[in-house]
Amino acid sequence: MSPDYRPTPPRLRGPLAPVLVTGPSMSPTLRHGDAVLVRPGGRAVRPGDVVVAVFRTRPGLLVVKRAVRAQDGGWWVRGDNDLVADDSRAYGVADVRGRVVARYWPRPGLVGRRRL
Repeated sequence: MSPDYRPTPPRLRGPLAPVLVTGPSMSPTLRHGDAVLVRPGGRAVRPGDVVVAVFRTRPGLLVVKRAVRAQDGGWWVRGDNDLVADDSRAYGVADVRGRVVARYWPRPGLVGRRRL
């Protein structure tokens, strides 16, 4: 791999894109192994939404986090599990790729906003 290599941010395709949650950072809202549907377009992101994003400092990593506030043309995002700090506290501002609208496996249901 050359020193100029920059990973391409993952892309979400279609009106609803499937994404698999890995890790404990969104527990208890989402758990490791949950499969969710993400809407790449649609309404603007609001604080409290669960989103899929890419950190500017880790462009090859797609993450599921909660949007906290708009900052520097992107979003400050955090996981719901405060014991895991693999979010904006560690990696800074993220660019949102889409909003999580529903979990379809293993416990189907809507994934809503939470007041912050």
